[in-house]
Amino acid sequence: MCFRPSSGAGLDPMSKKLFGTDGIRGVPGEYPLDDATLDRVGLALGEFLRTLSARPRVLLGRDTRESGPHISERIARGLAAAGAEPISAGVLTTPGVAWLVNEEGYAAGVVVSASHNPYHDNGVKLISAAGMKFPDSVEAEIEEYILAHNGTLPPVGRQVNEYKDDEKLHDDYLKGLRKAVLDGAKIGGMKIVLDCANGAASHLAPWLFRSLGAEVVAMNDAPDGRNINANCGSLDPEGMQKRVTEVSAAMGVAFDGDADRAVFATSSGKLVDGDGVLLVAGRYLKSIGKLKGTVIVGTTMANLGLERALEKSGLSLTRAAVGDRYVLEEMQRCGANLGGEQSGHILFTDDATTGDGMLTAVKMASIVSTAGPLEKLVKDLKIFPQTIVNVRVRQKPPLNLLPEVSNLVAEAEKALGNSGRVVVRYSGTEPLARVMVEAESDADVKHWSNSLASALKSTIGA
Repeated sequence: MCFRPSSGAGLDPMSKKLFGTDGIRGVPGEYPLDDATLDRVGLALGEFLRTLSARPRVLLGRDTRESGPHISERIARGLAAAGAEPISAGVLTTPGVAWLVNEEGYAAGVVVSASHNPYHDNGVKLISAAGMKFPDSVEAEIEEYILAHNGTLPPVGRQVNEYKDDEKLHDDYLKGLRKAVLDGAKIGGMKIVLDCANGAASHLAPWLFRSLGAEVVAMNDAPDGRNINANCGSLDPEGMQKRVTEVSAAMGVAFDGDADRAVFATSSGKLVDGDGVLLVAGRYLKSIGKLKGTVIVGTTMANLGLERALEKSGLSLTRAAVGDRYVLEEMQRCGANLGGEQSGHILFTDDATTGDGMLTAVKMASIVSTAGPLEKLVKDLKIFPQTIVNVRVRQKPPLNLLPEVSNLVAEAEKALGNSGRVVVRYSGTEPLARVMVEAESDADVKHWSNSLASALKSTIGA
């Protein structure tokens, strides 16, 4: 078995069958997370890395799902069979793995996580030596190799070098995060509520902020393998918002299962999502001369209110496709050092190679400690009414080949003009089409979102 690097000719990254916008997702035990396919994922990655290094070291991390250890072990077997050296950091955040891979010289990283999905899902994310997701073209090559090889692995004499209880790797990562505290910040004594989503941040986030001197009120920090993201975390932050007001905290933070995203609450319990973070961080970094240029990168989902508020501060918003890799690509193209998604996936590229919820929390706590209450910092952010409707689909044809949908989108855009936006796109990880409508009036939002959702259901609905 030998990985033969392709020139890329003939490979269409958009036609990938295994890799979505955030790695491979599925139900453990079922294709593509069955044992045979997982073995081949490890084998394919190992063979690819062997074209670059004789004995590549690969760091494995996972979130707290009960299926994580088994999936990690199968991938490790494949890596070892290919001649790579798999090393496990146990439970660690996705950005933690990315940081360690980049800083400590690993050939690649593997994260076993389904991010914000329920426990019964899981996934596999591959991280390059640069601490970033592999380019689409490389994922396409690895996928081609996985799908072309069947059967069982050859005998593996070496198992994964498992360091479940070794906190050195974790401590190395936290040391890096502590260096990201902004100059002049006084986090010591600040009361902060941390909703850890019963995920990968459950131990790390409280440890980090206590080491910075904060008074930590931790919640949803007791993972049992099945409670990850269950009515908690960044997708269900209401409990965190309520807890902030109950304990009179300065702010609250809610992470998702693998802690690559975070949303916040003000002292009064008001939710601040990724748009609010980009506004607060952008203004502050500009004020201290740390913002590169005047452009902040968001996505097609970023609220019009963010765009208007940034304009008042002499800043501009550039939109990329949804997905952190596309945000990063746009940031690199225009030379920006701040970007992110409404979901709370924020990139501070002067500090890290990928979005990191714990890094974002450190930055926001630093800003609040020096610039004043978070409530004040987002006071002028007027959020336009917005809704996102998910439509389950049986297939994903190009939307411009669906006249009933594309004509309706054009009609909506003409009607809304500069006072609204319409975005219709497919999910990269689920069989869904997402309809986002934003307008000055709730009536317009409701009308156009319902009309577009109905059009999708009648044409390609499952």
